[in-house]
Amino acid sequence: MVRVRPRAARTRVLLAVLAIVSLVALFTTRVAQKMPDFEVYWTAGERALAGQPLYRAEDGHFQFKYLPAFALLASPLALMSRGAAKALWFGVSAILMLVLLWLSIRALPEVRRPPALLLVLTFMAMAKFYAHELVLGQVNLLFAVLAALALVWMMRGRDAGAGLLLALAVVVKPYAAIFAPWLLSRRRRAAFVAMIVGLAVLLLLPAVRYGWHGNLALLESWWQTVASTTVPNLANQDNVSLSAAFARWMGGPGPAASLVAAAAGAMLLLLAGIVIAGRGALPAPEALEGGLLLLLIPLLSPQGWDYVLLIATPAVMLLLNYLDLLPPKLRFAAGAAIAAAALLIYDVVGRDAYGTLMRLSLVTICATIEIAALMALRFRRVA
Repeated sequence: MVRVRPRAARTRVLLAVLAIVSLVALFTTRVAQKMPDFEVYWTAGERALAGQPLYRAEDGHFQFKYLPAFALLASPLALMSRGAAKALWFGVSAILMLVLLWLSIRALPEVRRPPALLLVLTFMAMAKFYAHELVLGQVNLLFAVLAALALVWMMRGRDAGAGLLLALAVVVKPYAAIFAPWLLSRRRRAAFVAMIVGLAVLLLLPAVRYGWHGNLALLESWWQTVASTTVPNLANQDNVSLSAAFARWMGGPGPAASLVAAAAGAMLLLLAGIVIAGRGALPAPEALEGGLLLLLIPLLSPQGWDYVLLIATPAVMLLLNYLDLLPPKLRFAAGAAIAAAALLIYDVVGRDAYGTLMRLSLVTICATIEIAALMALRFRRVA
């Protein structure tokens, strides 16, 4: 039995108390009156409880854009007052942030650096994305935890459970569907079967409240909402997707920019497929492959806001763990990319410089360099 020194124990308790006090202070002074995205979920949950339409053009920029099943999952929050639900979700999100960092450690094939150092460096690299997530009240932390836990479970042979987690992740954020062909490529198909069956059940779930035809109408409305709100979002400087980047570089959204972005996305997917096909006899390929897919998502999705990059926490931690095994030039480029993305904050670089660098799609370029580094690790048979 390992005994914890009294002074060390008191230090941990003190740090925990300070962390809690800091989060409470942050919520009460800066966040409580914000969290606009959470209000979208709360409203959708309220409408689901009443059996009302979920997708309404009059909601403007804050239209509900998630699958109908997500509204049902959010409906318990609507049983609480808006303020109480916000406070609860803020606390849950803060815990999920810590869980995501812990799962990212657990997903590593091997831990080559002190775990505390990896946790601190990864947190510093992703802190601005976490902060933005908490202020908005988004669900990307929940999505990332579901995906990271699925990776850990697959590494431990719990494939069916991992597939169900990824099915739930699709309901939280539909772009988790990118994991389906990856699961199909694995020798063990239990995860793929579980994901497809679980997703089918979740997509049918709203029929309990809205009826069969009502659920089909909701799914159609969901698709129309997503399709109609994509192009306007490409003009936002905080959109880091390939579609937004090429729209900026080519003078605005249009057929040419869309075609080039689609070609670039297809090339990244092809390279990811080559990486996955090259796993060979590696004992734990899930961390790199899953991390690569998570890093691709914000670039491939037209709704890829910069804070969505927090879902790439497992990929960033894996890079930091193996950074010294990269070729020297790529090692420097990857380290610089992680640092640049982390420090691109208008309070640090100034609002004018921030706006200029975001319009140049610097974060998108940094993410692309990180993708190249992950691929190099696979080609070097590291992970």
